[in-house]
Amino acid sequence: MKLRRLMAVMVKELRQMRRDRITLAMIVGIPVMQLLLFGYAINTNLRDLSAGFADQARTSASRALVMDIVATGVVSPALEVATPQELVDAMRRGEISIGVVIPPDYERRRAEGREAVQILVDGSDNAVQSAAAQLAQMPLDGVSSGSLATRAISVTGFYNPQRRSAVNIVPGLIGVILTMTMVLFTAVAIVRERERGNMELLIATPVSSAELMIGKVLPYVAIGLVQTTVVLALGMWLFDVPLGGSLLHAYLAACLLIVANLALGLLISTGAQSQFQAMQMTFFIFLPSILLSGFMFPFAGMPKVVQWIAEALPLTHFLRLIRGVMLRGAGLSELWPDVLALLGFTLVMMTAAILRFRKRLD
Repeated sequence: MKLRRLMAVMVKELRQMRRDRITLAMIVGIPVMQLLLFGYAINTNLRDLSAGFADQARTSASRALVMDIVATGVVSPALEVATPQELVDAMRRGEISIGVVIPPDYERRRAEGREAVQILVDGSDNAVQSAAAQLAQMPLDGVSSGSLATRAISVTGFYNPQRRSAVNIVPGLIGVILTMTMVLFTAVAIVRERERGNMELLIATPVSSAELMIGKVLPYVAIGLVQTTVVLALGMWLFDVPLGGSLLHAYLAACLLIVANLALGLLISTGAQSQFQAMQMTFFIFLPSILLSGFMFPFAGMPKVVQWIAEALPLTHFLRLIRGVMLRGAGLSELWPDVLALLGFTLVMMTAAILRFRKRLD
């Protein structure tokens, strides 16, 4: 081994890396992104959970209790209704995570040391149940802490009262797997045609850019549905994950995520110069999707700016859809904001991919 030849190869690799701007950006970008996400964006202490209140007492004491609950910072008032059933309906639609019921005889119950307040919790997210436990320990007027406080506020968990982690994780895994595979498959689609020389044949055909893009997407939709079926079947068989809503709606939600990820992958494919670059760019998208969507860490614990960024990720909206359908028994019509978000994302990404693609070798 000659040192001179070894140095020549090293210099050649460094020069090639310098010309590869995407790889160069990843060298610095990925560590910076991970540091910012884990150090700033991710917070396991939940704050400002959307809460609904059913104050049936309508007294000065009940109003003071509502103010005290809001003052904890754990919840943020989002809804005020008349009955507990309205809170349950709003929770099923995903409008609130916590409901607080104050009965008409609140003051008498408090004086007698009986349960005076009921907290309804969306158990489809285990982190929300943990946050609700903080409210359950909150002392009422004249009750400091301990057993009396425990009896004064009761917590009722919906959709996952046993707090089994599989019930929360398995539906989300559908989105994680579809995000990873669908984006990666299509991210290398156009690049692979160029590297194998097939692009020359496509240039000579009358196929338009839109036809080529859509034609490449459609076969992967079937693959994504197969993956969805596998995860659903295994989750229900091995982990006893319930299906509270319509199976058709679960598949429709999966289709929305599949086409959104395929459109994103095609856009990546139009900008990558090699399959390796396409995989790098896919990882750059996949990492924040996993960390910011609410799959691994509670969405409500993130700063508002980070939540706005997370709203631009398809996985964020899919998690709300699939958990709403499978765990809360909601229909897609009740979850229409997230349906529209995924449709809008798909339209924007597919349009951008078609506009960026040119049937040219350069």
